[in-house]
Amino acid sequence: MSSPAERYAAARRRAAQASMFPALDEFALDLGFDLDDFQREACQSLERGSGVLVCAPTGAGKTVVGEFAVHLALRGKAAAEGDAGTRRKCFYTTPIKALSNQKYHDLVDRYGVDQVGLLTGDNAINGDAPVVVMTTEVLRNMLYAGSSALEGLAYVVMDEVHYLADRFRGGVWEEVIIHLPASVTLVSLSATVSNAEEFADWLVTVRGETAVVVSEHRPVPLWQHMLVGKRMFDLFHDADAARKHDVHPELLRYTRDTVRRLELGEGRSAGPGGGRRGPRWRGPMRPDIVDRLDREGLLPAILFIFSRAGCDAAVQQCLAAGLRLTSPEERAEIRQVVESRVTAIPGEDLSVLGYWEWLDGLERGLAAHHAGMLPAFKEVVEELFVRGLVKAVFATETLALGINMPARCVVLERLVKYNGEAHVDLTPGEYTQLTGRAGRRGIDVEGHAVVVWSPETDPRHVAGLASTRTYPLRSSFRPSYNMAVNLVGSVGAEPARALLESSFAQFQADRSVVGLARQVQRNTETIEAYGAEAACHHGDFDEYFALRVAIADRERSLARQGQTQRKAAAVASLERLRVGDVVRVPSGRRAGLAVVLDPATGGFGEPRPLVLTQDRWAGRVGPGDFTSPAEVLARIRVPKHFNHRSPAARRDLAAAVAATGLDRHGGRRGGRSRQPVGEDHRLSQLRTALRRHPCHACPEREEHARWAERRRRLERDTEELRQRVAGRTGSLARTFDRIVALLSARGYLSTEGEVTDAGRTLGRIWSEADLLVAECLRRGVWDGLSPAELAAAVSVVVYEARRDVDERASLPRGAVADAVDETLKLWSDIEADESARGLSVTREPDLGFAWPIYRWTRGEALAKVLASGHEFDGEMPAGDFVRWARQVVDLLGQLKDSGGASAELRSTARQAIAEINRGVLAYHAAA
Repeated sequence: MSSPAERYAAARRRAAQASMFPALDEFALDLGFDLDDFQREACQSLERGSGVLVCAPTGAGKTVVGEFAVHLALRGKAAAEGDAGTRRKCFYTTPIKALSNQKYHDLVDRYGVDQVGLLTGDNAINGDAPVVVMTTEVLRNMLYAGSSALEGLAYVVMDEVHYLADRFRGGVWEEVIIHLPASVTLVSLSATVSNAEEFADWLVTVRGETAVVVSEHRPVPLWQHMLVGKRMFDLFHDADAARKHDVHPELLRYTRDTVRRLELGEGRSAGPGGGRRGPRWRGPMRPDIVDRLDREGLLPAILFIFSRAGCDAAVQQCLAAGLRLTSPEERAEIRQVVESRVTAIPGEDLSVLGYWEWLDGLERGLAAHHAGMLPAFKEVVEELFVRGLVKAVFATETLALGINMPARCVVLERLVKYNGEAHVDLTPGEYTQLTGRAGRRGIDVEGHAVVVWSPETDPRHVAGLASTRTYPLRSSFRPSYNMAVNLVGSVGAEPARALLESSFAQFQADRSVVGLARQVQRNTETIEAYGAEAACHHGDFDEYFALRVAIADRERSLARQGQTQRKAAAVASLERLRVGDVVRVPSGRRAGLAVVLDPATGGFGEPRPLVLTQDRWAGRVGPGDFTSPAEVLARIRVPKHFNHRSPAARRDLAAAVAATGLDRHGGRRGGRSRQPVGEDHRLSQLRTALRRHPCHACPEREEHARWAERRRRLERDTEELRQRVAGRTGSLARTFDRIVALLSARGYLSTEGEVTDAGRTLGRIWSEADLLVAECLRRGVWDGLSPAELAAAVSVVVYEARRDVDERASLPRGAVADAVDETLKLWSDIEADESARGLSVTREPDLGFAWPIYRWTRGEALAKVLASGHEFDGEMPAGDFVRWARQVVDLLGQLKDSGGASAELRSTARQAIAEINRGVLAYHAAA
């Protein structure tokens, strides 16, 4: 209890602060809660006139500082009402449209619809308002265009500024920070990063005085747990143990005992009458985890599963287990919300999208959330979760970005995720970001993060992830063609070079060279030591080892050729299938007998017949499911109007497949048959040379080879480091010079360094393939196409498959194929030019989305459209289709407004947009 003297002193301090910071005192009165120390410190810096960088955990309340900048702008405007010249504005930027919409509605609720505007790619509302919420790209485009909306701009809030590390869009944040007028005060809001001081040092060099406010404090404490089988353990005994990374002794003891029992069980269960425990660990089932969380009062929860299919499967498993987390009243409310949100989607599309199964899960309080879902469905899941109606969401890590969707508990099923190229461990930063969702401010007293244990998961590793605060911000900025013409056009070539030198990317590059050079020196010394160990008294071991490497490379090359031939044979066999053919799927989840329902020889992409398996699963299979050509084993009659969505019809036909008496696995066990590769002449020569080499007879040959392999790897790594050292100092300016030279050679810049008409067209194209799009416009590649043909033709410069596909996708014949061939020729020409100048090459056009968008624009049914996606084993996920279709629409929107496009092309682009925006796309266009 404080004394009267202490209370009096505190009141005096508050009064002094109010007199020093009147705007903050005014702002705080309307908040309805007390400001945290970091919020107060940041707001005071702003009122003093300084820029500010705020780094704080998810849910800590960083946006309050951004809202204070809005308050300062409106307060300044009110104070200077009579003087139009001093009108003050605030732009509030966010990385994604959904966040912009959310923040717009928050500010409208507080300040009124007249004071707040919204500008995104889809919406333009009251753009002249004193406060405008927008995506970062919109502000970047305004700066390059010299928009009149920038007059009177006093504050820019950059929410989620750590997005500048994003390798696709991060450069936009740096462009804005560098190009904003010096009179604008910048408010940067970031998640907790470990190099905040470095980022702030850079902000000071480009923006002037910038206060750094870092808070590690979570407003809702987070408790870390591990679920081992059916037992839940605290990861740390107390807060002091957490600081020291000391794992709870009981958890360590129990997991070690469990691993020991598993190892003993593996030894005992070698025969049919083995021990009680089998060799494989079976962790808790997903329905059991949700049920456990429900009983312990830890719902609502987000369960992170790093796979779209895994998220969908988790919901199905919970439904099959009879899990129900909602009351009758909640179920009625859920159905009402869902039905009101999907009215714009046609009924036939809903059944294709699995609407009824999705609704069944929602009504039980269960849902998936991932990028493959229809955006409308994802938005409903988000709304119902925030309202507390959906209790358990199975999500991929994309949910951790941006959208405000906190939970009481977060569960991590694994600590490994697929990053698009390989399975990699979660970083401490990713772990912090995912678990940061746990604990809702003002609702929960504490949040909980649960990691599901498996024998590969060491609790000490989890403790390291939970306790480490290493999430460095790394710039992804690099000059693009569009950026180059805009910079040259606005400030000239030499000042543009200086601007690029002032980027955060160059700031970090210059600092890192010293450390890299030291590493090169250490590696060189180690390489010499490895070379001494690899030396052989029989002869030149370097020469011998080079032969071994050449043999391994040749064998890999021949194996790849064999895989291509096998796939071609499987494709040809699938193309010959007819309705009623019974085949054997040799491997994978659908292994066994199957009957063909629809041969799907539609003339686009690889064949993917619709089949029904002996286990009653109906779906499409592709060449990837067949390790050898599909062989017709029997024929059975398939009813003429067979409905594969009917369980009864599936059951009857599956019984007919079983009645053929064929063995579902055939006579062979094991996967692919190993066919000997025909003897290769070059391989024979290399093997002969290897056997004749004197070092081949050395008894310590393999030991020498191990040292030689280590040296080879280290040499490769060291060469990469040398290139990085050579390329970093002044690297952005050199890249910019090469880009300018290429643009000058192609006529986008004149010899005097002026932007030409073609350059002005390029400056208004916002796309990764900006130069390729500009070239297509100049050469009239897209002229004379119908709306559907135009959508298909432009899709190839937008779309990028989630994974590499060996063979090229097919295209609609005629005008589309001609336009795409011409586009590929232009790309090849650009790529050769880029390679010759040492520039990163423009990504090769991807044909995989041409058929889906072509069919959709022609008005075909969603089911047919989704079935025509190229690289998917089954149907193209609806969420992927909508996302790529929106990107096609975005590029078509740029074409319809482009001064470099013919009048006919602009008109066709308008028609194509109108024809694409129907059904599931019409909903999204309105959203």
